[in-house]
Amino acid sequence: MASEIRITVADDHPILRRGLRQVIEEDPKLVVIGEAGDGESALAQIDHLRPDIAVLDIDMPKLDGLAIATEVRSRRIPVRMVFLTIHAGVDLFHAAMDLDARAYILKHSAVLEIVNGLLAVAAGQHYVSPPLTTHLLNRARQIETFGGSEPKIASLTASERHILRLIANNRSSKQIGDELCLHYRTVENRRTLICQKLSLHGNNALLKFALEHKLEL
Repeated sequence: MASEIRITVADDHPILRRGLRQVIEEDPKLVVIGEAGDGESALAQIDHLRPDIAVLDIDMPKLDGLAIATEVRSRRIPVRMVFLTIHAGVDLFHAAMDLDARAYILKHSAVLEIVNGLLAVAAGQHYVSPPLTTHLLNRARQIETFGGSEPKIASLTASERHILRLIANNRSSKQIGDELCLHYRTVENRRTLICQKLSLHGNNALLKFALEHKLEL
């Protein structure tokens, strides 16, 4: 582990951001080199500062945490990502893990867990809040079940199948976002994740797949 672990923190709530920074910097191995209150600023900081770890709120204005992670991967920026969220549901958990999240921490316990989570990630380990351990174990079982076989609809989460149904009904990302109360960029990010899971490539591949499997959805 490096002697100094450089961290950026992105959350649109300044009080939580300030509290996290204070707790993080109580550990002499951790240093916060940047803060951001929205997704676009967070992405710019990650690209410019190149921290070792980025702590990202999933729900942020302009770009959400998942959209940031997608862009980080496309730019091949070598940063490990830790997600903060109020959501304990399995769909967002899997979406984060599919984007190579190293930690997934619930906000209500973030101040208590953040240092342990960051140290675990810096040491090459994964960390999830204790209530989410079942999600992690179930994910490992799914990977084992589907490993070595062609990905199918069964590998998608319920939310991803819902989006696929709407795509089959020729809805645009904006229309899907309006119906599901999501930003259209979040929908675009989910579409990318679905394509990755199903090994689909090309502009119309997802629509073609959705139409061909409409009855299964």
